[in-house]
Amino acid sequence: MWDREAAAAAAEDWISRYVRAWETNDPGDILSLFTPDAEYRDGPSTAPWIGHDAILTGWLGQKDDPGTWSFEHELTAVDGDIAIIRGRTSYPSATTKSRQYDNLMVIRLADDGRARSFTDWYVTSDAAETAE
Repeated sequence: MWDREAAAAAAEDWISRYVRAWETNDPGDILSLFTPDAEYRDGPSTAPWIGHDAILTGWLGQKDDPGTWSFEHELTAVDGDIAIIRGRTSYPSATTKSRQYDNLMVIRLADDGRARSFTDWYVTSDAAETAE
C-alpha cells in the first residue's frame, strides 16, 4: 500500500520515464514502464494492449518522432496505487496545422513503480482549434 508522499514520488518518476520513452521510442525505455501483464489503453474506449509484446507493438506502431511534439504535465491526484496526471500535448508543424490535446492519464502503479494499467483520456484542445 502506498502512502500519499510515496505514491506522488512514484507517479512523478513514472511520468518522467514515460516522457523519456516517448522521446526515444527505445524498447527498453518503453518496457521498463510496465509490468509484464500490464494493460495500456491509448484512449478510454479502445481495447487494451495487454502485456509487453502488445504494448511495444502498439506504441511503436503509432510512435511520434523526436522533436515533433511537446508535453507539459502536472500530478493532479494520487489515491493508493492510482495516480492521475493532467497534461497538454502539442504537435506544432510547419507543413500541417498544429494540434493540441488535453490529456488525463490514469495510472495504476505496481509496488515496484511500474504501471499495471495505463489509460490516456484525451480530447482536442479548444485553444488549438481557435488558433487555427
